[in-house]
Order: sequence, then C-alpha cells, then structure tokens
Amino acid sequence: MELLKRLMKFFIISFIFIISSLPFSTRMSEAYPIYAQQGYTNPRAANGRIACANCHLAEKPVQIESPKAVLPNKVFEAAVKIPYAKDAKQILGNGQLSGLNVGAVVILPEGFKLAPNNLISKEIKEKSKGVYISPYSSTQDNILVVGPIAGDTHQEIIFPVLSPDPATNKKINFLKYPIYVGANRGRGQIYPTGEKSNNNVVTSSFEGQITDIQPLDKGETLITMVNSNGKETKQNIPKGLSLLVSKNDNIKLDQPLTKDPNVGGFGQTDVEIVLQDPSRVIGFIVFAFSVLFTQIFFVIKKKQFEKVQAAELKF
Repeated sequence: MELLKRLMKFFIISFIFIISSLPFSTRMSEAYPIYAQQGYTNPRAANGRIACANCHLAEKPVQIESPKAVLPNKVFEAAVKIPYAKDAKQILGNGQLSGLNVGAVVILPEGFKLAPNNLISKEIKEKSKGVYISPYSSTQDNILVVGPIAGDTHQEIIFPVLSPDPATNKKINFLKYPIYVGANRGRGQIYPTGEKSNNNVVTSSFEGQITDIQPLDKGETLITMVNSNGKETKQNIPKGLSLLVSKNDNIKLDQPLTKDPNVGGFGQTDVEIVLQDPSRVIGFIVFAFSVLFTQIFFVIKKKQFEKVQAAELKF
C-alpha cells in the first residue's frame, strides 16, 4: 500500500512537471487565475500585494462598491469596476489584435462567501448573467475569482455575497472588516513560468547601426545591425509589434526597438464593511425615537407654559 502511494505521488509530480514544460498557448496565457490558484495558497501576500501583479506589471485603476454595513445572513452586491477604453486592442500570442479580457479576485473576510443560487434575487442574477464566479479553493470559499471573460461587456462585475451569522458561527463577530479586490484587463507581460510574453517592448540585444530591416513570411521582422568592429548581428522582432527604428539608425544596447504593445494592466484596492448586529440597529431606532418624542414633549410643554404666561399677563 505504501509503495502504491509513492508510485502515485511520483506519477502526479511527473505529470505536473511535463505540463509546466509545455509552451503556453494564447488562451493559457490569458487564463492566469488558474495559475494563481495552483501557485499561491493565498493570493494576497503579507505585504498586501495580490498575486496577479506578478504577471500584469502595468498599474491600472480598479474600483469596488459595496454596502457600508450589512446584517447577518443577508445577500449583498459587491460591484467591481474595471475601466478601460473600449476601442483598445491587445496583441495575442500569435501577433494578431483582439479585444481585451478581464478578470478579478475578491478577498472577503472569513465567513463571507459566494451566495447560493437559491438566495440570489432575479435582479442580481440578471446583472451577473454570463459571469462564472468560483471560490479560490475548496478550503477558502471567502476568496472569489472570475475570468478571463470578455471585457467589452464586463467592465463591471457583480459578486453576490452572503454575509455570515455570528449566531451559528462563533468565529465571527460584529465588527468592521476589510474587503480586498484585484482586477486586470488585457494580457500580462510575464508568463507564470517567468518567461516574457510578446506583450512587451522589444529592446536591442546588440549595439550598432541598422543596415537592413527585412519582413519575414510569418509576419515577423528581421533587423540586421553592424557594430563598430564590422561584426554583423541579427535580431528577430515578433509579429504584430510596431517598430520605432528605421534603416541607418544607430542603436545602443537595450534601446527600445518597438512601441509598447501593452494596453492593459492590474489594479488593487480595498473597502471596509461592517457586520451589523440587528439588536444594535433596533436599539438605535428606539433611542432615536425616544429623543424625538422627548423633544416633541418639551416643545409642547413650552407652548403650554407660554400660554399660561400670556394668560397671566392679561390679568
């Protein structure tokens, strides 16, 4: 039995190694959330940085809207907004241009989780139509991920969240909690393996003068340079990138040869939410009405006193 377990472990590790060694397709490079789930037990590091920022290097804005306070065992909306220009086009792994995809991760307080389908209202279902939201892992249902999905129709993603009930979960208290969110639009600059994607500026690997710029059959471009010693070097430019240089230009080492193709980026933010005790709300309402009635009573008594004074003045 022990030998069988060891063999199974060996085969699983070998399978993961083989899969990780395969070249990444365009779709795989876009489906980063699955790699975050495989590579990080918690997507938020101790310094607050969310794992998506390791591959999506450009910084872009993100917003989250949620209630300031919520009662126990209630479903509420957490709306993540991922703004970008709708006419923006990203470069794919094959060099073609395409619309941007978006993705997001929402890190809820412990006890908060994705609302069950039977508790979600028709209005929220309509808003989140076509969006598949899943827990980050089987043991962390308070972390929700979505994507990649088409950004043209999903610049706002609605997360239906169910608040916990301290009456049934003794680990939960009526306190103020943070909600962390990270969202990206477009492809990343680095693959999970650490290799650069084609969504980067290409810099010169050599220095010298450009003597020839030759288009290749597959849409790539071959740049030929000659250095001060007369040595000829060649550098290949992937398909879909726009050149910044031309023939006879003098190029320095690490000088950009192409424009930056990246139009996307990643952003993260946070917001606070209060898990409100219903008895506190009721107590506040009772207190507010008692103050109101007290003020009304004082006004009435003042009017009565003024009438008595007026009557005494007449006599």
